[in-house]
Amino acid sequence: MQDITSTGVYGTPPAELAAAPAGSTQFSPLIPGSGKLEDQAEGSLTEIVVLAPPGTVERRYAVALALKALVPGGVLTVLAPKDKGGSRLAKELKGFGCAVNETSRRHYRICTCERPSQLIGIEEAVAEGAPRFDAALRLWTQPGVFSWNRLDPGSALLKENLPSLSGKGADFGCGIGILSRAILASPKVEHLVMLDIDRRATEMARRNVEDTRADIRWGDVRSGVRLSGFDFVVMNPPFHDGGAEDQSLGQSFIRKAAEALRSGGVLWLVANRHLPYEGVLKPLFKRVTSKIEAAGYKIYEAQK
Repeated sequence: MQDITSTGVYGTPPAELAAAPAGSTQFSPLIPGSGKLEDQAEGSLTEIVVLAPPGTVERRYAVALALKALVPGGVLTVLAPKDKGGSRLAKELKGFGCAVNETSRRHYRICTCERPSQLIGIEEAVAEGAPRFDAALRLWTQPGVFSWNRLDPGSALLKENLPSLSGKGADFGCGIGILSRAILASPKVEHLVMLDIDRRATEMARRNVEDTRADIRWGDVRSGVRLSGFDFVVMNPPFHDGGAEDQSLGQSFIRKAAEALRSGGVLWLVANRHLPYEGVLKPLFKRVTSKIEAAGYKIYEAQK
């Protein structure tokens, strides 16, 4: 007989709005080391708190998985900022067959419900948010991953202008593997660490990059990862966190690239033209060259 005592949390909801029970299992794909909600047994949780993602397909997928994981009568609390999906939560939960209690605080909508004995439309929501092969990209992808259904223009520009690399290196924030595939097209590349904070991205990358030289890791470039002696690092670093611009993300990526490179090693970086990365690059690298500017993006080559 299954012992149903577990509680869960998805993301980092503000504790003053919806505190997760102590000891809850974390299930966010954006927090390395978290559990995988897709693998959680149905009816195995008594309670879960979900900070809902802003994307509609991704949000419905996460909420549907949370409801499936709950025992009938188990409590789901789901919240989001009003302008990032929060205003839709109650309607979506009612569509799944839930009786919803909705409150509003600090620009968030907070919905609480019990899992009904009969759920509606759950499997459809899970199928819609699951991994898929994109015919246009010709790659495996999943809603919620960065640029999941289109080729990011910055990555496209870097891919077009990337030289043939050699030795061992890394793709910081590798996503589903678009730049890594271009890097590994060079037979002189011996080893490539592909690192991303999004578990779903690394899972798609494993499907897209079937190369024994690739070392795909789920982790945060900014912390907990020690790399050194690399010949090259390639990256299209993020500059948004939770939807808001955060230039410190890219700056952290640059500092970690400098730590990872050997003397004489090279960083290839693409960034939006308006981002002030030169001030971070120049103290860390002996030579920084702006290689190309196009379509609002700039490519840098920086030699340590």
